[in-house]
Amino acid sequence: MLRAALYMRVSTVDQHPENQAHELRTFAKQRGYEIVREYVDHGVSGVKIRRPNLDRLLNDARRSPFEVVVWSCDRLARSTKHFLEVLDELNSLGIQFVSQREAIDTEGPLGRAIVVITSAIAELERSLIIERGRAGMRRAKLEGRRIGRAPLDVDRNAVVRDRLAGMSLTNVAKKYGLSRASVVRFVHEARNLGAVNASKPVDQRACA
Repeated sequence: MLRAALYMRVSTVDQHPENQAHELRTFAKQRGYEIVREYVDHGVSGVKIRRPNLDRLLNDARRSPFEVVVWSCDRLARSTKHFLEVLDELNSLGIQFVSQREAIDTEGPLGRAIVVITSAIAELERSLIIERGRAGMRRAKLEGRRIGRAPLDVDRNAVVRDRLAGMSLTNVAKKYGLSRASVVRFVHEARNLGAVNASKPVDQRACA
């Protein structure tokens, strides 16, 4: 029975690596793998080269080789350069890399070539998405359109006066259709700009 390690990665803390783990455990069982360990990088972007559990996986593989199984190639790396570096190290250790979603592995030159092509296409797609976003922002600027949230159309002085007059933070926010954080920010900004009469003591609770 071949020994295998599962590697999972999710980009944000609200994502669940267990979704990948469940599929990989089933996949490993179907292929007759003995799962020796599972590695999870939680809340880590695929563009980062240094990842705690990926590094740990590579260190463990150097001491006791095993097959590396992932849900998809982009879980291992989003950069083709980084992806190739990891594949080269695994290859030098005689370790096979298997991606479930793409149904490919690095056994033999054809499998390796397919993995590299898949990674390159994924990186190209990501680059195109970023460039389209930048092009949209440039076009918006040229057309004079605002980028980002529109400024709040509210009488900031009135907000500050009501808050300093003793109105609760919640009531001020409701009255002007603001968030509590915005009310606090307006009061802080007014104080910093000297808009609040320095001769009048300011209730510190108004800024909390």
